[in-house]
Amino acid sequence: MSEPVIELHDAVIMQEQPVLQGVSFTLEKGEFAYLVGRTGSGKSSLLKTLYADLPLQQGVGTVAGFALPKLAPAKIPFLRRRLGIIFQDFQLLSDRTVGENLMFVLNATGWTGKARKQQRISDVLARVGLAAATNRMPHRLSGGEQQRVVIARAMLNEPVLLLADEPTGNLDPEVSDSIMQLFAEINNAGTSILMATHNFQLLEKYPHRVFTCKDGQLLDSGRR
Repeated sequence: MSEPVIELHDAVIMQEQPVLQGVSFTLEKGEFAYLVGRTGSGKSSLLKTLYADLPLQQGVGTVAGFALPKLAPAKIPFLRRRLGIIFQDFQLLSDRTVGENLMFVLNATGWTGKARKQQRISDVLARVGLAAATNRMPHRLSGGEQQRVVIARAMLNEPVLLLADEPTGNLDPEVSDSIMQLFAEINNAGTSILMATHNFQLLEKYPHRVFTCKDGQLLDSGRR
């Protein structure tokens, strides 16, 4: 068996003060799980801890093979290259085309060779159904198309884990469905996904394991 992509034991998730305590769970390779809970319950703080935007100060944990406690700042970019991070508000560079947005990430993460980088951009855009969007500006795309570009960006480095924070939060139900179907394809190809959401209709339509942030604890639907 390969090691889990996420493994936390007795972790304390901090945002100035503890927001979640005694967090223990594993997420296996190829597993899909939701993260739910009220605003302020710790969902985003947990995701930020997993991609080392917040330090893990108490407890033990590994993400994509990197030990989180005492993770040296110089190691954080190497962790993030193994992750795909998807935000609700897209965070695309508005003054660059779709292709230039993706090229920026490849350059920042050490890719070399112009032809190789162009091929990778073509591959990920085709995968999300936007093969013809390379030269379009983000503001010329619909919300659903922009989110597909964000997913393509997250897939550039072939991550073992996607962390998605409310990826359908700004999208109408039909577009949300198409994004969920895209996530299903990515997941079926072997990428683990942990997705924070407020949309309980998605949980019913696309059932998976559910982690619930409640009263400072992380409850696990997979734990009986």
